[in-house]
Amino acid sequence: MNVEVTQLPGIGVRKDFSLSGSRRRIGIIDHKDGTIDLIVSKPGNPDVTEQIALSVREATVLANLLGAPQLVAQLQEEHREYGDLTTRQIAIRARSPYDGRPLGDTQMRSRTTVSIVAVMRAGHAIPSPGPEFLFAAGDVLVVVGTAEGLGAAARILTDG
Repeated sequence: MNVEVTQLPGIGVRKDFSLSGSRRRIGIIDHKDGTIDLIVSKPGNPDVTEQIALSVREATVLANLLGAPQLVAQLQEEHREYGDLTTRQIAIRARSPYDGRPLGDTQMRSRTTVSIVAVMRAGHAIPSPGPEFLFAAGDVLVVVGTAEGLGAAARILTDG
């Protein structure tokens, strides 16, 4: 897929691409002030037809929504032959006792036998986070284990 990157002097950077099977382009304008706009336009016409301003938090949530399912689907495909193993996404909520604390504090592996294989943050996958990795509200953890272990992991991240 060809992503076009266009410098917008004094504004920031526009990044967009054509949707396959559609007569639309979709992308973002990453403003110098840190704000982000979700944009829609038509191929061959740089004029924006729709524009939605997103806060940094909203952009982070949207990026996690778009990125985490792809990673989970790939992991599920790779682990299909292992029977009881499954993959789940678990979000770190603002009220989680682990918001702002390191992964090692959870003792996740020894308490549940599940593995946190990646963390999605701001649309970026952070593979194999170590025990020193600090969780933040909005992170989406990609966890692999048994159904029972995944349930226990979700309870730990919610209740402590």
